Amino acid sequence: MNNRINRQRRKFLHYSGITAAAIATYPSLLQANNIGASSKPSANFHADVEIELTQKAVKIPIFAGQRTRVWKVFGRVLKGPPSTIGNLPDSYLAPTLNLQKGQKVRIYLKNKLHAHSILHWHGLHVPAKMDGNPMYAINHGETFVYEFEVLNRAGTYWYHAHTHSVTAKQVYSGLAGLIIVSDKEEQALGLPGGKYDVPIVIQDRKFDRQNQLVYGVNMMQRMSGFLGDQIMINGKPDYILPVEKRSYRLRLLNGSNSRIYKLAWDDGSPVTVIGTDGGLIEKPETMPYVMLAPAERRELWIDFSNKPIGTELTLRSIPFDGASMHGGMMGGMGGGMMGRRGGMGKGISSGRSLPLGGDYPVLKVKVVKHASSNSSLPARLTPIKPLHIRDATNANKARTITLSMRHMSALLNGRSYKMNDIQPDEVITVNTLQLMAFDNGFHRSMGMMAMPHPMHLHGEQFQIIKREVSPRHRAAHATISEGLVDSGWKDTVLVMPGEKVSFLKPFNDYKGLFMYHCHNLEHEDMGMMRDFLIK
Repeated sequence: MNNRINRQRRKFLHYSGITAAAIATYPSLLQANNIGASSKPSANFHADVEIELTQKAVKIPIFAGQRTRVWKVFGRVLKGPPSTIGNLPDSYLAPTLNLQKGQKVRIYLKNKLHAHSILHWHGLHVPAKMDGNPMYAINHGETFVYEFEVLNRAGTYWYHAHTHSVTAKQVYSGLAGLIIVSDKEEQALGLPGGKYDVPIVIQDRKFDRQNQLVYGVNMMQRMSGFLGDQIMINGKPDYILPVEKRSYRLRLLNGSNSRIYKLAWDDGSPVTVIGTDGGLIEKPETMPYVMLAPAERRELWIDFSNKPIGTELTLRSIPFDGASMHGGMMGGMGGGMMGRRGGMGKGISSGRSLPLGGDYPVLKVKVVKHASSNSSLPARLTPIKPLHIRDATNANKARTITLSMRHMSALLNGRSYKMNDIQPDEVITVNTLQLMAFDNGFHRSMGMMAMPHPMHLHGEQFQIIKREVSPRHRAAHATISEGLVDSGWKDTVLVMPGEKVSFLKPFNDYKGLFMYHCHNLEHEDMGMMRDFLIK
């Protein structure tokens, strides 16, 4: 046991970038992370729900003909309601975890892959040692035990691989799934439930003629992010959602590695948003389209009661500018023409058929029958307590994180992710509110390396205060601005070229290391990722 704990301690020091000097300065860090407590359940943690998740390499049917090799998570409930796990049949996606606020959850992650891996609970407020930091990655045959209480409000969250330098490939291969959290307040609203509450995981993938996933990135693809040529919904191609003549709740997750979507109904119907990353917003917001960056979630309300049976609607991604390294020219100008030639079928030959910022179908909906009931959209959904700058410990000076791409590197404040490199400005006192900002070239010229970055912070979620756009980027920004949803609680925010986004971030309850990074997964694997040390 002592040898194993020592190995875990060395692994922690290696992956966390903590030097002996840092340990001397912050002696509580090792205790806060409880090194060596990852392979056995705690005697003093009394779980309401116990789940076993097993990662395996398998073959599943996606297209006619040869089965596709994927990395898949299989789940089973060891204790608690059988409905805790929901499966999407014949999908490479991991099972959906259905949890309740206040539940104490224990999860046994078993790695049966011939690669090291770890899972991160994206959006959940959990202790540092349970957050899925790459330092805790386990090897083939090992088990990691997660234990945490569900503190989050009702909402749509997700989990995915978070293994250092290979997160993009592991998520692309199938190691990702949804988490649906419920609570009594949400249940009392009478929103569409059961089969009328539909998860929609949007991903782009590329397959060869033998139906096998293709993932190979050269340096240019690493800098821009990998783009597939096949849109997958819930792990399936050519997906059609059959609906009744009534209202639905659609929970959208952008599970793509790097693709940003600008989603609009093809008949011109407005998009009604009722929720974002951290659950329901205060009241419904109606807009002509909605932006959805990698890792972001949006909950939509749509009522089909006035649509004749047989009606087909398509949710499309429509053109926008500023999506590529060359000022958005390929994303906004060439995208429209090239995207219209690409369909939802498998015959597309390259990612260029679905350019970033192009025009292409994402989801088809077909009204197939009458309904026996309907739900009304509440005028108000939930109260959200606003955060205030005056309550931040640094109210007069924001912690600004500069985003940059240069010298074939993806950087945060000029730094790449590496060991032994926690800086003084990355040390934060626990139980404080911080005024922060992501600056993506607002005060400087980025030249040919201007790129959008979906920025994610682990731990507790945050509230957006304002967006600022440099004059030279306002025209491009105008092509996406009406679809940004900055209300409510967020854990991922799209920061476009020439933009600065300010926000308030609580760091409550838990000490230890919590990551912040770009959720363009190729950027993350290139090093656009850092740790905050909460002490």
